[in-house]
Amino acid sequence: MTADRERAAADRAAADLAALDADRAALADRVAPPRWFGPALGLLLFVLVASNAVDSAAVTGAALLVFGVGVALLVRTYRSRTGVWVYTPPKQMAGWAVFVLAVLVPTYALALPWLFVAAGAVLGAAIAVLTHRWTRAWQRELREGV
Repeated sequence: MTADRERAAADRAAADLAALDADRAALADRVAPPRWFGPALGLLLFVLVASNAVDSAAVTGAALLVFGVGVALLVRTYRSRTGVWVYTPPKQMAGWAVFVLAVLVPTYALALPWLFVAAGAVLGAAIAVLTHRWTRAWQRELREGV
């Protein structure tokens, strides 16, 4: 009888592990944002940074408002579609912060209008690409159970 019980317990454990693997795979599929999410975030960041080229507090304020409302809508949309929220790991966030500073410090130091547009384009494109890469990495971790 003991061998039968052990075999039944092993079969149950194997079935439970298979169910967990299936749940992880389903979650990995669910957490992907819509394809337009990264480009929309990039566009919002571009508008915010490039607005400094005009050298007007009203324009920059309006761009900040558009950025804030746009990001809030993106967050709300992502959360409602997936049921989860993502927090960027500290290592990736630190790398992003260093990159942003490397782009913005010279831009603000030189204060050339065209440079704000270029910096906005660089940062906007970077966040669009990184959003996609971070999502794929997270999905891979979920699928592999890391």
